[in-house]
Amino acid sequence: MGTENGGNNFPGVARPFGMVKIGPDLFNPGDDAYSGYLPNGNFSGFSMMHEQGTGGAPKYGTVSQLPLVGNVTNPLSNLTVGRTSADEGSVGYYKAETTDGIVVELSASSRAGIYRYSFPEGSTGNVLVDVSHVLPSFRGQGLEQHYKGGDFAIFSDGHYEGHGIYDNGWNRSPDWPIYFCGFFDQRPIENKTYRATDAEGSVERPNGFASSSSGSVRVGGVFSFDRSRVTSRVGISWISTEKACSNVKKEMPNETEFDSVVDDAKNEWNSKVLTKVTTTSKDETSLQLLYTSLYFMHLIPTNQTGENPGWESSEPYYQDIFTFWDLFRCSTALMHILQPVSYEEQIRSLIDIWRFDGYLPDARSSNYNGRTQVGSNADNILADAYVKGVRGAVDWNDGYRAMVTDAEVTPPNHPVDPMASDSSTKEGRGALPDWIRLGYITPKYTRAVSRAAEYACNDFGLYQVASGLGKDDDAEKYLNRSRNWRNHWNPNQKSLGFWGFVVPRNEEGFIETDPLNDSGYWGDPYYEASSWAYSFAGVHDMEHMIKLMGGAETTMSRLNTMFTEGASGSDGMIFDSTNEPQDLSVAQSRKIAKKYYNTGKAGLPGNSDAGAMQTWLLWNMIGLYPVTGQTTFLIHSPWFESLTIDLGGSKKLHITSTGGDGNGDQRIYVQSLKLNGKEWKKNWLIWDDIFADGGTLEFKLGANPTKWTTGEVPPSPAS
Repeated sequence: MGTENGGNNFPGVARPFGMVKIGPDLFNPGDDAYSGYLPNGNFSGFSMMHEQGTGGAPKYGTVSQLPLVGNVTNPLSNLTVGRTSADEGSVGYYKAETTDGIVVELSASSRAGIYRYSFPEGSTGNVLVDVSHVLPSFRGQGLEQHYKGGDFAIFSDGHYEGHGIYDNGWNRSPDWPIYFCGFFDQRPIENKTYRATDAEGSVERPNGFASSSSGSVRVGGVFSFDRSRVTSRVGISWISTEKACSNVKKEMPNETEFDSVVDDAKNEWNSKVLTKVTTTSKDETSLQLLYTSLYFMHLIPTNQTGENPGWESSEPYYQDIFTFWDLFRCSTALMHILQPVSYEEQIRSLIDIWRFDGYLPDARSSNYNGRTQVGSNADNILADAYVKGVRGAVDWNDGYRAMVTDAEVTPPNHPVDPMASDSSTKEGRGALPDWIRLGYITPKYTRAVSRAAEYACNDFGLYQVASGLGKDDDAEKYLNRSRNWRNHWNPNQKSLGFWGFVVPRNEEGFIETDPLNDSGYWGDPYYEASSWAYSFAGVHDMEHMIKLMGGAETTMSRLNTMFTEGASGSDGMIFDSTNEPQDLSVAQSRKIAKKYYNTGKAGLPGNSDAGAMQTWLLWNMIGLYPVTGQTTFLIHSPWFESLTIDLGGSKKLHITSTGGDGNGDQRIYVQSLKLNGKEWKKNWLIWDDIFADGGTLEFKLGANPTKWTTGEVPPSPAS
């Protein structure tokens, strides 16, 4: 699901949050293989490292093997081999077949991978290890990865070790090394080590060792076998080759059976992830959507605890964060519910990254912060965790100091991003000088309107944590700053008959825009959405927003217009700003879920973004929607007649519905609701109602909307 049409799902094998993500790397000139996979092209390798559902440019594709047959005369020459048929995959298992007649099977533990090759009978089978192998990019944005050198050694027992140095990728990372250690469970009849340049080709190194300090000099080796079945176990490490060898020996010791690794992977996914949500539904399509979405939201971030090359710490360490500007709306709130232990570790890791790197990440890969698209959205995530009671071993005083760094300290503009050279895109809030001095952001800074909208939400996050820590002066300060999105509101900007939008402005006043066509990219006032969408961004200040838009009725009409031809930018989920539109929220979001998601290769309506797209769908199935940074959840409509979420510690949330079709296609409107056995009249609830200690939601559904909500409207804390 979602490997094509820009979904970029990673179809290979990994454990939940595992460091190894082993899968195919396809090469088709002109096409970026973001997760390694493409539906066409040739295999350039089967590598140990990938990321899930990214955009921008590919990352990793490192620590690779490529099986070949016959005499390999120039191995380090970017060799590729064709595929004979569609690849196959399931949880814990991947299979492909090359045009040489080689069947490749893959599986993985957390920090090691296993390859099983079936070579044609009577052939000489070879396994090429090319340290220079990396996923390329053809977009021309300066984000392509580069091999920078490394070393490769074959030892007397036939195992190999080495490391490669690489740079760049979607987060513009400087040089990063990765170490590896590989074993073959069958003795090769021959192995050779090579050093290669374009001019000289591949030159054998008779001593079994090759090294390079230049991207123009490639190193690697070839192992040859006279057996039809060959298995290889490979460990990786960010620390050293010794640690890589330790990882593979610990997780896949000698004589480990391939099938046992597959079974262990399945068992881990079932016990840690897939059994967290259960349902009585028998609809095959919906079940595939449900459990596939759960799977893909658990591939990254990567748990690298004990594998942090940057500093020594007793804190957990998670990285490969793609990206908080996508994840903070749906994914992190659901991760908290499904994986409370891991989520506390992730929060602690973020704070520790600030301690040693200076800023919270908005995104992070290869142990390097970057990029930051608009706001500092780790602030939203920390605030959400704080107000929902995440405590444990989290040092919230340091957590708040980390948030204050984002809110008060302008990050240095180094390295300069050629796509937005005005201020840092690495971390923090590059447009802070305007935000602090003026209370708005001028066109001196790219993405100015989008930044203002998100900075306001970020500052609301600081207000929430400051309030909880008893820092009253800070709380008042950041609550006031969270209202500064209003300073971009031009009441005289008109579009499709509606007045008032967030617009660019300078110290002389507002700058006119075209709300239907102002969605832009890195160098523009709005990033990847129009002023139609960004005008709804301040959900912490909804009551005031409704007033600016002309009242509830006009706001409702405006929301409906966003779903018509000509107005773009809606994220598909309408904020329940009054009691009236609950049924419209259900109708519009359900339409999107059913129209744009399916179980096919093109089953996502865009980049997965590490599962962000899938978690939106999961919330739609559950029948709730989180308002990040608050304890509020908006009530929508569940798909299934029965769904249970394991909250950990013997706590569960049971959601039932009657009157619907059991699949969310027909009779989707709420007629009445009971929360923990009592009639519920509000179109929202809070964390403590059903998540803190578990609870029940009993929906009665029907074919037509009813005015079942007569209680107070959702909170608007900044209004």
